[in-house]
Amino acid sequence: MAGETVGPSFCCLKCGNPLKLDASLVAATTPGRVDSNLLQEITAPLYNTGSNIPTSGLQPNDITVENIEYTNNHVKKSLLSSTTSSHTAVGSEMDFLLVGEVGAEQHLASGGIEQLIRVRTRLFDFLSEQAEIDHPLCEDCAETTLDMLGEELKAAEDECTSYKQYLDELEVSSTPFDSEEDYELTLKQLKEEEQLLLKKISDIDGECKNLDSELLIEDGKQRDLKVEEQELLREYNELKRQVFELETDYESAENQFKYAEVQLDRLVKLNPFNSTFHIWYSGHFGTINGLRLGRLPNVPVEWNEINTAWGQTVLLLDSLARKLNLVFLRYRLVPYGSHSYIECLSDRNKELPLYCAGGYRFFWDKKFDQAMVAFLDCLSQFIGLILKSDGHLKFPYEMKDGVLKDANSCSSYSIKMQFNSEEQWTKALKFMLTNLRWGVIWVSSKFANND
Repeated sequence: MAGETVGPSFCCLKCGNPLKLDASLVAATTPGRVDSNLLQEITAPLYNTGSNIPTSGLQPNDITVENIEYTNNHVKKSLLSSTTSSHTAVGSEMDFLLVGEVGAEQHLASGGIEQLIRVRTRLFDFLSEQAEIDHPLCEDCAETTLDMLGEELKAAEDECTSYKQYLDELEVSSTPFDSEEDYELTLKQLKEEEQLLLKKISDIDGECKNLDSELLIEDGKQRDLKVEEQELLREYNELKRQVFELETDYESAENQFKYAEVQLDRLVKLNPFNSTFHIWYSGHFGTINGLRLGRLPNVPVEWNEINTAWGQTVLLLDSLARKLNLVFLRYRLVPYGSHSYIECLSDRNKELPLYCAGGYRFFWDKKFDQAMVAFLDCLSQFIGLILKSDGHLKFPYEMKDGVLKDANSCSSYSIKMQFNSEEQWTKALKFMLTNLRWGVIWVSSKFANND
C-alpha cells in the first residue's frame, strides 16, 4: 500500500455528497492517456486577474517539487480553506470540493496527484463556464438541474411565442405614416395626451393628499368619538349599577311591606287577650298563664304562685274594662304584679290586698277575703255591661255577694277563705276564671268584627 497513489475525490456542489467519477472521465483525465496539447490546456494554473501566480502554463515535464509545493499551497489557500466550513466552492473558476486529500508529504512525493487535480479541476471549470452550472454534480442533482432547465426553456419558448404574437398584432394594427408631418402630428397628439394624463395624475395626487388630510381629520374624530364612547359607557354602567341597587332596594322594601302586611293581618286576626292571658285549667285548679289559682290539702300550692296568678287576673280585668271604657263603681283595680290590690273609692286610704303570705295570722285577717269579694263585684259589673250589649249571652256561673252558683248542680261556692274549705275556695276561683274567660272571648270577637 505504500507504493500506491490515492486519487482525489470530489463532492457534488449542490448536495455536498462525495462523487465517484465515471470510468471514462477517469481514463480521459489520467496522465499519459491524453495528448500533450489537451493536457497543457487543461493543466494551466488557476488564478484570478491581479494574482501573483506565474502566467505561463505548466508543462507535464516541467513539474518540479517547488512548483508542486507552490501549486499545493495555492490550491489549499484558494480552494480548500474556503470550502471547509460550507462544503461549497467560492469564485467563478474554483467551484469544487476535494475529499480524501492525502498528506502533503505524499503529494510532494508522488507529483502526479497535483497534476491530476489540476486536470480534472480545469475540466469541471470548463463545464461550469459553458453551461453556467457549477460542476461537478451527482446524478440526482444533474437530473434535477435538467428538469429545471427544461422548465425554464419551456417558459422562455412560451414568452417568445407571446412576444411574436404581440409583434404580429402590432404589425397588423399599426398604420404606416405617409410623411414626416403625419408623424410629427401624431407625436404632438401623443404628447398632448401625455400632458393631459400627467395633469390627471397630478390632480389625482392632489385629491389623494386631500383625502389623506381628511382621513387624518376623520381619524382624530374617530379617536375623540371612541373616548366619548368610553366615557358614555362608564356613565351607562354607573347608571345601570344605580338602577340595579334601586331595584334591589325596591324589591327589598316591597318584600318588607308584604311581610308587614302579613304580620298585620295575623295580628289583626289575633286575639291579644287570649295570647297575653291564657286561661285554662289543670286538674281541680283554674290557671292563668300556667299559674294555679287556689290550693288543696293534698296539693299545697305556694302562695307566691297564687299571688302572681291574682296579679295576672287583676291586670286582665282592668285591661278589659279599659277596652270597654268601663269605670267600676265602689272600687278601683290596681294591678301590681304579685302585690296587686283593690282601692276602695269610699275610703281612699283603705286598700284591699289580693295577696297573702299564709300562716296563722292570715286566718284572722279579713282584708284578703274582702279583696276577693271586691274583685268579684268588679267582675260582676263587667259581665253586667256585656249582658246589656248582648242579651242572648248567658255566662255559665252566677255571681252575687262573693258567691258563685253552679246552675247545673245548684251548688254555691264562696270565694272567701274564712270558714271555708280549700276545696270549695279553689272551685270558686276556677268558676270565676271561667266567667272571666267568657268575657275575654266576647270582647275579642266584638272588636274583631268591628275591625
